[in-house]
Amino acid sequence: MTETTLHLMCGKIASGKSTLAKALADEHAAILVSEDRWLSKLYPEEIHSVTDYVRCARRIREVLGPLVVSMLTAGVCVVLDFPANTVSDREWLRTLADRSHAQHCLHYLDVDDETCRARLRARNAEGDHDFAATEAEFDLITSYFNVPGAEEGLVVVVHE
Repeated sequence: MTETTLHLMCGKIASGKSTLAKALADEHAAILVSEDRWLSKLYPEEIHSVTDYVRCARRIREVLGPLVVSMLTAGVCVVLDFPANTVSDREWLRTLADRSHAQHCLHYLDVDDETCRARLRARNAEGDHDFAATEAEFDLITSYFNVPGAEEGLVVVVHE
C-alpha cells in the first residue's frame, strides 16, 4: 500500500503543472483538486487582476484546506493543482500535510520562460484552459516565482 501523500505543484505558468497533476492523480489513485477549476466555477467574471486572484484564492483555501486535511487523515492521497510558487504558498500547503500527518512531495517543473511562453500561446489559442493569461500577466506573475530551496525542508522532485 502507498503512503498517504499530498502532491504539490510548483512551476511557472504553462510549465505543465496541470498536465502533471492529472498524471499523478491517475498514477497514485489520488483525488485531484484544481484551483483554476474552483476559481473559474465559483468566481466567473470576477478575476481580472492578480489582486482579484489573491482575494478569491484565499476564500477557496479557507474551505478546501480543512477538506484536504480530512481526506489525507482518512488515508486518501491528494494532488493539489495549486501554485506552490512562493515560499508562503509552500508553507501553507506544507501545513496541510503536517496537520494530517501525511507525507508530502513537491513536484517542481523546471521549465524555461521561452518554453512556458510558447505553451501559453498554444494553450490560449486552444481555449480549453479555465484562464488565459497574456504575456504581460505571465511576466507579472513570474516575477513572484521563487524556486524552492533546501532550507524549506520539502521533499522535492524536479521535472525538466
